[in-house]
Amino acid sequence: MSEPAPRLQLMTRVGCHLCEVAAETLDRIAAEFGEAPRSIDVDSDPDLQAEYGDRVPVVLLDGREHSYFTVDVDRLRRDLGG
Repeated sequence: MSEPAPRLQLMTRVGCHLCEVAAETLDRIAAEFGEAPRSIDVDSDPDLQAEYGDRVPVVLLDGREHSYFTVDVDRLRRDLGG
């Protein structure tokens, strides 16, 4: 049986400065709620690249798009229960 997907995922790509900033922000906010986000390189899969490639970084919460280009910190805290 496979493990369930983490609540928070960051769709990213190598060499993306905005992605690096978003990852740092997401790690910090997620830690406040005991969450561990997973980063996924959109360039590793053609379907992911087609879906998210033109707007990385993209934050997914519970498998649904939450924000893109930047982490919406206030909204994320609210949606995580803070």
